[in-house]
Amino acid sequence: MNTINETNFNFPKQKSVYKGKVREVYNINDEVLVMIASDRLSAFDVILPRQIPFKGQILNQIATKMMNDTADIVPNWLVANPDENVAIGHLCEPFKVEMVIRGYMSGHAAREYKAGKRVLCGVEMAEGLRENDKFPNPIITPSTKADNGDHDEDITREDILSKGIVSEEDYLVLEKYTRALFQRGTEIAASRGLILVDTKYEFGKTKDGKIVLIDEIHTPDSSRYFYAEGYKERQEKGESQKQLSKEFVRQWLIENGFQGKDGQQIPEMDDEKIIEISNRYIELYEQITGEKFVKASTENVLARIEKNVTEFLNG
Repeated sequence: MNTINETNFNFPKQKSVYKGKVREVYNINDEVLVMIASDRLSAFDVILPRQIPFKGQILNQIATKMMNDTADIVPNWLVANPDENVAIGHLCEPFKVEMVIRGYMSGHAAREYKAGKRVLCGVEMAEGLRENDKFPNPIITPSTKADNGDHDEDITREDILSKGIVSEEDYLVLEKYTRALFQRGTEIAASRGLILVDTKYEFGKTKDGKIVLIDEIHTPDSSRYFYAEGYKERQEKGESQKQLSKEFVRQWLIENGFQGKDGQQIPEMDDEKIIEISNRYIELYEQITGEKFVKASTENVLARIEKNVTEFLNG
């Protein structure tokens, strides 16, 4: 099955290309960005050797739907989707922080808590919490945006402001938008029988100074979901929660001795594991959107993308 590992297009009026962990972003004449979602899989800020069939399409289509479903409360960068793996949007200057918001004590927060820490990104966490307990109120725990594939790092609100990474005026807007998006995402998830546990948002500023949501939103790569049914019972019994997110990949890697640290070797993923991961991504797509996932043709997938994007740009 053809998957998208990397692209090397030369679109009309293309000025540059940026290759991230999962997405590749083409600058068209300093006016719009063409964002292509590959099938690469990253965990612990490391790109894993094998790609996941349909992952890029899934991420792109969930993000597009969620952008459309939140555009009434937060403006976003999106202009068009000429292909299943492509989003085209306004050129923005991204803020160098990721706005992470957590409704539950899970994932990174739980790992830090288990290590004895009670303050995360300057935010206090109460004593006596169990993994996957709900916080009294969602907490914002930002991280610095890494360059060149380095690890993102936790940072406090105070450091962001004191170091001038974001102005206070802009940061207040980022916080407001983050809480509004998380509330809407929580409501959408609840309508699908899910709990939005935590997520991250990225923002940028357009040429005319408008702050907008960019990149992805409420996807399994950027978010963690639990099934609502049985959540309380599993918590009371101290059982693991049934979840839909990329966390199952991280847990599998941890169980096989890999957390992205120096000297650790990435465990081999056989075909069965690759298909399992692909099916889990499809499951989340159908759960969170309430729609049947329709697989795009993967025959000559790069030619398909190039044709669709070029026709849009020339149109």
